[in-house]
Amino acid sequence: MTQIYTILFDLDGTLVDTAPDLMAAHNHVMKKYGKNEKKLSDIKTLASRGAWVMMQRSFKEDVKDEKTKKLMVNEFINFYSKNIYKKSKPIEGIFEFLDWAKSKNISMAVCTNKRESLAIDLLKKIDMYKYFDYVAGADTFEYNKPDARHLTSVVEIIGGDLKKTLMVGDSEVDAMSAENAGVPFVLVEEGYTDKSIEEMKHDFLIKNFKNFKEIIKKLL
Repeated sequence: MTQIYTILFDLDGTLVDTAPDLMAAHNHVMKKYGKNEKKLSDIKTLASRGAWVMMQRSFKEDVKDEKTKKLMVNEFINFYSKNIYKKSKPIEGIFEFLDWAKSKNISMAVCTNKRESLAIDLLKKIDMYKYFDYVAGADTFEYNKPDARHLTSVVEIIGGDLKKTLMVGDSEVDAMSAENAGVPFVLVEEGYTDKSIEEMKHDFLIKNFKNFKEIIKKLL
């Protein structure tokens, strides 16, 4: 079947509000190692580049031993993988949009800096995995966002056309990825970033997916 359009989505903060479960895992590790815990607002500014970078940002100068850092990151992954869908919630309107997009034969895929296995597990638990033609995580390729190839490789794998592709995300990492790949970018407000809307280059701005199909209709 001929693909008429391809939409690439980030996961955390874009498809699903995962910050509460990320915070729980983060604070579990910090409490275990006697370090400072973080608020939800803090987690949202740390979470755009995956677990390792998130924890590195949180450590700053407080944890310097590399072995300890690795142990703490592994503890985070272990706890999070077992508690990945406790308080996470899909972004408003996303299921209705995914149903509509599927009915229009629009191809969809996920490009996330979350580990592939964790991304797939979460999507399956939330009953969203079935909508996507491919899920590429931080460890799927030898590169990840903001490297353009994270996006372009997925488009190639699913047989799409970059000239008919759109990226949807909530952070500067997603904005940079879209710009590097040469595709339009839709910014989801109130995402996982410490950047302002004005600091992130975007073509469209949405609060949620309730009326997102109206944007897509204009691009088809």
